[in-house]
Order: sequence, then C-alpha cells, then structure tokens
Amino acid sequence: MPVVKLTGDHREGAGGESVAELVHRRLERLTRGERKVARTLFTRYPVAGLEPLSGFAQRAGVSHPTILRFIAKLGYTGYAEFQAALRSELEARLKSPLSKRHAPATGDAESGESADGLNEFAEKTCANIRQSLAGLSRREIEAVVALLADRANSIHLLGGRFTDAIALYTYMHLRVLRPRVLHVSGPPLSWSEYLLDMDRHAVVLVFDIRRYQDDVIAFAEEAAGRGARVVLVTDQWLSPIAGVAEHVLAVRIEVPSAWDSSAALLTLMEALIARVNDRTWPQLQGRIADLERLRTEFEDHSAAAKDRP
Repeated sequence: MPVVKLTGDHREGAGGESVAELVHRRLERLTRGERKVARTLFTRYPVAGLEPLSGFAQRAGVSHPTILRFIAKLGYTGYAEFQAALRSELEARLKSPLSKRHAPATGDAESGESADGLNEFAEKTCANIRQSLAGLSRREIEAVVALLADRANSIHLLGGRFTDAIALYTYMHLRVLRPRVLHVSGPPLSWSEYLLDMDRHAVVLVFDIRRYQDDVIAFAEEAAGRGARVVLVTDQWLSPIAGVAEHVLAVRIEVPSAWDSSAALLTLMEALIARVNDRTWPQLQGRIADLERLRTEFEDHSAAAKDRP
C-alpha cells in the first residue's frame, strides 16, 4: 500500500499517482463491494467522490465501512484526505495553457545543465513514458490487444483537438494490419454517420485528455449505448468517458510547459500496434505481401503514365 504524501494543498499517492491510477492498479485486489465503489467513482470522476460519505455510499449501494476500506486500500488515512486529493485533481483537469505557469530554466554551464530547459523536458517526458507503461495492467493491455486483433470487430478511432493526430497515426497502422478500420473524421455534425451501424462488434478507440471535449464524450457515450465496446486512452485524471468505457488506459501528460505532452500516448499506441502485429502475424504475412504487390503495381502504372507523351 503506498504512503500518501502531502505537498502543500496537493495530496497524491506515492510516485505522484492520481486517485484513478491508484484504483486501477488495485482493481484485481478489491472486494465485490469495493469494486462497486470504484465503478461509481469512475462514472462521474472525480466529483462522485466529493459527495458526503453517506451520499457516496448510497450512490454506490454499499455501507460506510466499505467506502472507508476502499480508500484505505488506496493509502489514504481518511475520507477528508481522499477528497482533498480529488479536489486537487479537479483543479488540474481544468488547467488551460494560460493557467499553467512554468518558470524559465536557469541552466548551469559548469554542471552541464541546459539553460533552455531541454534536459529537464526530456527527463520529464521519459519519466512519463516509463511510469505510464509500468502502471498499466498487463491484463488490461492484453484485453485491448485481443479486441484490436479480432477481425470480427470493426475498429473506429477518434480523438480531440490534439489527440486526433494520435488517432490518425494509429489508424494508419491498423488499417495495414487488419480490415474494417475507420478514422472518425470531418466536422462533429458528420460523426453521427459513423454511429449508425455500431453494435457489439464495434470497438471505439477514443483519445481524450484534459480539457475533455464534449463532442468526443458524446460520441463515445452514444457508441456505448449502441453496444459498442469503448477503449479509452486518457490522462491520469480520467476523461468522463471512463464511465462508459470497457477498458481505460491512462497515461501521464504533464511536462514543464504550458502544453501537455502526447509522448506517452504515442508510445503506448506503438506498443499496442507491435502487440497486434505479433498476435496476428500468421494472417498478416499474406496481407502485407498482397499490399506490397499492389503498391508495386501502382508505382509501375504511375511511372508509365509519366512517360506517356
């Protein structure tokens, strides 16, 4: 069990973990009642945990002692400390580039530190990647890989203003590895067309980090309502989509900048792509050979067209 450290008004788990990260790492060790508490918390994260103890217990359908045992397993000494951590996260979720102040780097030439902050930025980015991948449940990862590898499923990818670039990158890989892969694109009003045929054989891989987008959330909720299985890739504070997601992969995004980093998101996707590739290789060999043949033919046609007078 981690020791909860207090840093000013910010209370967090060992290693700077969010409450959501602490819960996800302990899901398999929770009792049935404690899992009900976790599900209730994720349905409206983090505000569900900011209710009075009696209200939270009633909403989860458990007793007060079950709530207290749940938060004790996360490493918090009491309900007040648990709520203080959630309030701190609520503030962090709403931060904009204007509200994130970072003092300029003051390098020391003799110590070899970079005056422009590049070393600090690189170290934090690498730490984000290491901590993110180390903290993910291997069972959860393999379950997501199985969904992405199963050709009976259609795969739909969607992201927000910045994370849609990660969705598109993942789509470009997955469409080589398997059929029936779609990138949900265009203006949000056109997204409804992608929802029309969704059912339990649809997998929605959605990317949403702070400040979470209402249109992306609405799409994921509607997809889940139609039976689609939602896989959420988010940050340590959890998009509201976590409430309807079958699988949640949370990574770290904070760096010494006014802007959040997508490095851990990209690394996670490349790791998933590699696992899908390995898992489906017997089928994939013929598909890639066919693709290479088609590319060669198109290159030949293109070259011939250029040579025509």
